[in-house]
Amino acid sequence: MTFYQELQLNQAGSKNLLKKSETVKEKTYHILVYLVKIAVTMAFCFLFVTIFSILFGNENSIVGVVVLLCLMVFRNADLGIHTGQATMLLALFFVIMTVCPHLANQFSPVLGMLLNIAALAVLILFGCHNPFMFNQSTLVLGYLLLYGYDVTGKSYQMRLVGMALGAALTCFVFYRNHKNRTYKRNLKDLIQEFDITSSRTKWQICQILCVPIVLCIAELCNMPRAMWAGIAAMSAILPFMEDMHYRVRKRIVGNIAGVICFTVLYFLLPSSIYAYIGILGGIGVGFSAQYGWQAVFNTFGALAIAAETYGLQGAVSLRVIQNVFGVVFALAFCVIFYWFMSKKKESDVTVHAE
Repeated sequence: MTFYQELQLNQAGSKNLLKKSETVKEKTYHILVYLVKIAVTMAFCFLFVTIFSILFGNENSIVGVVVLLCLMVFRNADLGIHTGQATMLLALFFVIMTVCPHLANQFSPVLGMLLNIAALAVLILFGCHNPFMFNQSTLVLGYLLLYGYDVTGKSYQMRLVGMALGAALTCFVFYRNHKNRTYKRNLKDLIQEFDITSSRTKWQICQILCVPIVLCIAELCNMPRAMWAGIAAMSAILPFMEDMHYRVRKRIVGNIAGVICFTVLYFLLPSSIYAYIGILGGIGVGFSAQYGWQAVFNTFGALAIAAETYGLQGAVSLRVIQNVFGVVFALAFCVIFYWFMSKKKESDVTVHAE
């Protein structure tokens, strides 16, 4: 494996190489490559988002985050269908992420929930056909970030331009990287494979319904940063219940640990460098291969931004409440949904037998 190829590995892949190292020299080399990868990635991400902020305004820096996330994921991940059709779907996803979150913010929480359900249905049914690719962590997360950091007027006009540029970049990179791959399935196959009795379709329906409902409830309760609850719910919903239990535990514990660590840093560090705590969290995520540790360090960036608006106590309270509510509601929703579907299946079998 070349130096460049090793740079392309994710955290788990890099740490696996470290574990397999047989000599100190080999292990030192892999550590060096890993550190270089983290440094290069952080520098590139910071530069990319900064450029978007300069071009489209600081209030649209989140656009840079969403576009960067899509670029980094879809340069390797596919949608499991013909590349040409998948590229057109990606363009459609960008249209949905640009328009629907903004419109949903103009409606009442209930009407906004209905629009969010419709938008997420397209993103998840056509973009997240393989749950183990975790495309929902890109598409749904991007949607929720744009929903939570909505803008109006001239800023929204600039957001339109920024998202159009992001769509062009993502589609170009995606098509270039996947055009030579052969796929046996197409868009029609995705529609035909929709099966309410399959684990995949049940998982998709839970994502489509639960995340907007969580957002709606949080907004009806006048909770600021409702997107945090939605992101927590999205992250916890997995095809298998045992995996969900693991995610819920790790998300709650990780966020509480992250809040504690952030609070300690907040009091130890001078106020002039509070903004860099978020960068520290990003570095921590880069070193984390396990979900629990990622939850800890993801808390840093969110709190660094929220503390400026709500103060430390308000930001910490919101973070814990929203995340606990999001994952617990998601778990309860999925338990009830799967129970209902199992009862319906038993009823259908009984009727068929009679």
